[in-house]
Amino acid sequence: LCRGGLAERLCRLQNRERSAISFWRHQCISDDKIPSDKSGVLIVKILEIFEECTIQVAICQQLEQSPVTFSPEDAVINAEEPILKVLFTRETAAHLKSRPQDVIHIYPPWQKLLLQNADVPVIMNTYFSQKVLLSEHSEAREKTYGLTKMLIRKNIISLAQTFRLDDLDDELHQDPSDNQVACALQIHNNGGSKQHPLALSAVNDSLLEMVESQGAVGWREVQVRVVIQRVYCLPARERCRSHTQGNKPLCATPVTNSDPPNVRLCLLVQDAYGMFSEVQLQSLSSTDDIEQYCRRWEGKSCCLAGMKILQRTTRGRALGLFSLIDSLWPPAVPLKVPGQSQDSEMMTTNLPPPSFCYILTVQSGEIRVEVDEEEQISNLYQPPAVHGLKEILRIGGCNERCSFWAQVLYQRLQTKHNVPIDQRDILLFVTDSTLQNVVYGIPKVVAVSVTASCVLSMEIREALSAGSRLVFFKDALWGNGRIICVERTVLLLQKPLLCLAAGADLSELTGPVKLDELDSTTQANSVCALRGTVVGVNESTAFSWPTCDRCGNGKLELCPQDRELLYCNQCSEVVTTPVLKMQLEVFLSCPSRSQSTVKVKVRHEISVGVSALFVLLTMLLFLQTYEVQSVLGREVGLLNCYVHSVTSHPNCVALEEIVLL
Repeated sequence: LCRGGLAERLCRLQNRERSAISFWRHQCISDDKIPSDKSGVLIVKILEIFEECTIQVAICQQLEQSPVTFSPEDAVINAEEPILKVLFTRETAAHLKSRPQDVIHIYPPWQKLLLQNADVPVIMNTYFSQKVLLSEHSEAREKTYGLTKMLIRKNIISLAQTFRLDDLDDELHQDPSDNQVACALQIHNNGGSKQHPLALSAVNDSLLEMVESQGAVGWREVQVRVVIQRVYCLPARERCRSHTQGNKPLCATPVTNSDPPNVRLCLLVQDAYGMFSEVQLQSLSSTDDIEQYCRRWEGKSCCLAGMKILQRTTRGRALGLFSLIDSLWPPAVPLKVPGQSQDSEMMTTNLPPPSFCYILTVQSGEIRVEVDEEEQISNLYQPPAVHGLKEILRIGGCNERCSFWAQVLYQRLQTKHNVPIDQRDILLFVTDSTLQNVVYGIPKVVAVSVTASCVLSMEIREALSAGSRLVFFKDALWGNGRIICVERTVLLLQKPLLCLAAGADLSELTGPVKLDELDSTTQANSVCALRGTVVGVNESTAFSWPTCDRCGNGKLELCPQDRELLYCNQCSEVVTTPVLKMQLEVFLSCPSRSQSTVKVKVRHEISVGVSALFVLLTMLLFLQTYEVQSVLGREVGLLNCYVHSVTSHPNCVALEEIVLL
């Protein structure tokens, strides 16, 4: 706040006001008496209570006196005094816990507001109010009512009605069309389910208005119409798991033990005024349906009902969420502006992006999602803009969302001590035609870090384990020279039907994949191609052993019938093509790194006949019939390697031979 400005002065005034109210209430409780000073005190009897725009409105009648011995039903009513409409703030209403027939003392400085064309005066500034218990009967009644929470009617006032917009009838009274996604809350009551009679009658188009009018508890009587911008899965939190126990899952798909547990389907929605909200639906037992959810729901309109606020988050608290929101800003079409006619074409290019977002979740009950495949895509929807990897590497910003279509060549699980395997990050090395056609200056293969918070479907995991696949990375995060898949990033095997190519070359690879050769620019945690001359073998750490090519058993025996063959006890079969597991270190002399010691490690499975160099060295170790000098000086062709480390003191490059998918 600007020092000495109106906002700062107002803030100080509000703080002093809150302090005065708290002190007054504390004094009343300590004295356990009604303040003796009756001058200016307004005594009213509540006839009816309802809520409007978070303000509690009480229809009251003024009393001439508040007899100590009378009950509220016997209080004297002045027939000549008009009925009053008394406004209580949410805090004051929570303190009073008023009900019809209660008597309230309102102490100065209350104010009376007379409205034009209205017969009922309005009483405001009722912070200093106290409920009066007039008899033992009233005290018993208060204790009984205190055990139950009173349901207060809420009047929904639309912004369009407040500003008297021309299209009020069109916007408010338009029934949901048949081709909309309807999200309706089902309330379960003792074996029978019934739908609130107003659940489908009132439809609004402002998320912020719903939050302000309905409060944090949630809304049941109304719906809000939004557009689904993104569909993704998030790891379910502990607080969300207990919330969904006993509920019917969103989709009745078979549960497999290999699926990642506790995954929650989420929607990023936007209303007609540009407001975003993240809607967290029930936990899913399987993530294999995320692709069809994206295909069916993204870009469609949806009516939300039965929501409650889980959290109000800001840009500083949820950088990942707001990086996704920023990628959808500015809007594709002009937004509605409260207080202005919607006929005017409002330009939205200069509007600042939202600074806060509400996280919504379903209330207890069943959520029903109905989708009509024939529905038209909303004009507000912004599909992912697909770029080539070459263009992404040239983006200068930080924490930018990007989408691309790439070939996965190699995957590697990050090594972290004391971290379970399913919680470790994965490195995917990918390429596309825009990188493979580059001559110099840009790497031919880039690393994509997939964090543990990025939910991968079993279809993606199995596809990557089976071999090299084309994968669509939607809404990955780019920044500081790295591409990271974080929360709200989706990996798909099929490119969405709706995506913007943005002029990128998305043609598939036709020839063999080329890696960058090892040189002075090679960095750690990358892949490269290596050529050089063998100058040494670390015999002290080198060994190998054969394993079964069917079950992976490493304890093979000589076959009893033929001592020249190996036998697997687990398979009860003769092993004719064993897989050799080796740990081997070879030192090479490379022209591209003439001043460095290049050390290549083999510590994984290699089938016999894959690499001529390592088959030769394996024979040297396994059969022990060759001298080391017989392999020194041999030329090594292009080997695909993963770079473990690059150090300058000493000048050494440590690599490991890999097999591309």
